[in-house]
Amino acid sequence: MFICSLLLTLLTSLASPMPRSVSASAVDRTVLAMGTELRVHLEGSGDLAKASEAALAESARIEAACSTWNPASAWSRLNAARGAALPLAKEWLDLLGQIQVWNRETEGAFDPVLMALIQAWGTREGGRTPAPQVLAEARQAAGSALLVLDRKAGTARLQHPRAGVEEGGFLKGYALDAMRRTAGVPSGWIDFGGQVLAWGRPFSVDIADPRDRRQVRCSLELTEASLSCSGTSERGRHLLDPRTGGRCPAWGSTAVVAADGLSADVLSTALYVLGPEAGLAWAEGHAVAAAFLLDDGNVRMSSAFRALRPTLVPLESR
Repeated sequence: MFICSLLLTLLTSLASPMPRSVSASAVDRTVLAMGTELRVHLEGSGDLAKASEAALAESARIEAACSTWNPASAWSRLNAARGAALPLAKEWLDLLGQIQVWNRETEGAFDPVLMALIQAWGTREGGRTPAPQVLAEARQAAGSALLVLDRKAGTARLQHPRAGVEEGGFLKGYALDAMRRTAGVPSGWIDFGGQVLAWGRPFSVDIADPRDRRQVRCSLELTEASLSCSGTSERGRHLLDPRTGGRCPAWGSTAVVAADGLSADVLSTALYVLGPEAGLAWAEGHAVAAAFLLDDGNVRMSSAFRALRPTLVPLESR
C-alpha cells in the first residue's frame, strides 16, 4: 500500500500540520512498526499510558505473527512450506479467509497471494523488469485460489511450491482495528504509515496531491472511520495487478473512507488497481466512499465520498 501523505490535525487546531493533544487527558506515542511510523493519540480518563502500551503491544504481536519480512513469522513459515499444510492460529485463518472474500468481491483486483509476482518484479529490492518467462512462471505461482484454508484441521496450505502470502495491502488496516479495540478508550486516532483510524469525535485529515505530497488537495472530517490511500507517487510503480501480473499504471492515487481499517486498506489498493473509471463504477455500485485523485489535477468522487463533504483545495491557490 502506498503511504499517502495524510496531514492529521484536530478540528480545534487546524493550523497545526501535526497532531497534538488538546487536553491533559490525552497521550501521544510514536514508534516504528512494520517498517513505518506508527502514531497513537488517545483521549479519555483512566490510565491512558497503559492503554497506549497495550495498543502498541498488539501491533507488535500482529507483526511478529504475520510479517513476511520476518522469516520466523507464521506466515513466512507458510510461504516456506512449499505446498505442505501448516498449522495456523484461528485468528490468522480467519483473517486470510476475510481477504479471500475481498478477492472475490473485488473481482480479483485485490489478492493476498502475490509473493511470487513481488519477487519477479523485485518490488522489495528497488524494482526490475522480469523476463517474459520469469513473469509467466510467477503468474502460475500467484493467486488466491492457491491458498487452501482448512478451519477444521486448523491448517493453511499453498498449492504451489513457490506461492506466498504478501500482507502489505491489508495487515496495517487489520492492526489499526485491533489496536483500537485493545486500547479501549472513548476517543482517539491512530496513524499507521499514513492510514488513519479515528473514533469518538471528529478529526480533520488532509489528503495530499499525488503529484506533490507536500501539497494538500482535499480535506475532510473523519470519525468512527478509517482513511487509506494508495498510489505510486512515493514508491514508483510498485502496485501490481493480480489479474495480469503486471505493474499498475501511474495515474494518481485513491482515497477510501470505510468504517474499519481493514476494509479501507484493502479497498484503497483494489480501487487503484481497477483504475479511475472501473474503480469509480465499482465504488458507486458498492456504496464505498472513494476519491480518485488524478495526475491531471481532477478529482473524481463516489456519491458516498461526496456525502462526507470534503473540501477541495483549488489548484490555482498553489
